[in-house]
Amino acid sequence: MLKTPSMTKPRARALGLPLSGTPGPFNAITDIAGLGIGFTTIVSAPGASPQIRTGVTAIVPHLEETAPLCTWAGFYALNGNGEMTGTHWITDAGLIRGPILITNTHSVGMVHHAAVRWMMRRYEKGLAGHHFWAMPVVAETYDGGLNDINGLHITEAHALAALDAAKSGPVAEGNVGGGTGMIAYDRKGGTGTSSRKINVAGREGTVAALVQANHGAGRWLTVLGVPVGKHLNAEETLYEKETGSIIVILATDLPMLPHQLRRLAKRAAIGIGRGGTPGGNSSGDIFLAISTANAMPTPELAPPVWQLEAINDERFDPIYMAAVEATEESVLNAMLAAEDTPSFRPPGQMVRALPHEDLLKVMRLYGHRC
Repeated sequence: MLKTPSMTKPRARALGLPLSGTPGPFNAITDIAGLGIGFTTIVSAPGASPQIRTGVTAIVPHLEETAPLCTWAGFYALNGNGEMTGTHWITDAGLIRGPILITNTHSVGMVHHAAVRWMMRRYEKGLAGHHFWAMPVVAETYDGGLNDINGLHITEAHALAALDAAKSGPVAEGNVGGGTGMIAYDRKGGTGTSSRKINVAGREGTVAALVQANHGAGRWLTVLGVPVGKHLNAEETLYEKETGSIIVILATDLPMLPHQLRRLAKRAAIGIGRGGTPGGNSSGDIFLAISTANAMPTPELAPPVWQLEAINDERFDPIYMAAVEATEESVLNAMLAAEDTPSFRPPGQMVRALPHEDLLKVMRLYGHRC
């Protein structure tokens, strides 16, 4: 059955964790004007067979457009044990021109198929009379511990519904969308987001992150430098070693060139590293950075000479710091929003959410007032 996203548990800042930086109004990737997020969350009834806990997350960079616009992009993989489609062209051309979706490992093909159909429908009038090829970005992490992943339960309709639901505003986190069946640091993980407002070269801008957190071993978990995992090891773990992945989408409204966005994407590695992960062998740690500035028609429809503006690379340190902080906080928000979830394989275990009060007790042991 489809599940409506909820936003009932306090986020990291609401708990009093002393996080650095100034967030935007939503403290979410939707603080980037014109960018929207949509979810489809599928959870079977308790005791039902098969056990389904999965979904689709859709990011639409230019919500109101009826013709595809260039969204400048850069890609980086800290560890490539995973999938993100379209990255060859991102590396060569430095752009995407459509939505970004995140789902489970075995549903990439179906979600890609649906995204192409959505693009054909959305851009039909704007592309009338033109040849057009669609290359949406679809990324994944593995949810087979909590979800019957081999049942291939994601359908075209589920992906289309997530895309059609994309909107601005507050963003649900935890057990939602593609993050529904994910595990982080041996705790329930999932979807998380955060943003930072910054001033660069006299220009106000926002850098934001959205993660699908499915990575890390419990003993590694670190929160603001505190070795939380040593104090709050999960009662049970599904795997003997770290197994999973994390997808990080960084977005900004600051004008940046493709080589700068690739450099920005790399900073997501530092953000997840603050949480304790070294980037395990089995983890696909894959990052995409996009800028909604310098929006222009897709190259087939654009003028022969492009005119773009960009921040000087020498001014990038605040941008990099914002990306690191937003990524770190996004992972925390994902874990703090998550709900206890029973395992599918092996059966009979419960993957617990990060307990708020126990976390705060550990933080206080190390001198944090929260």
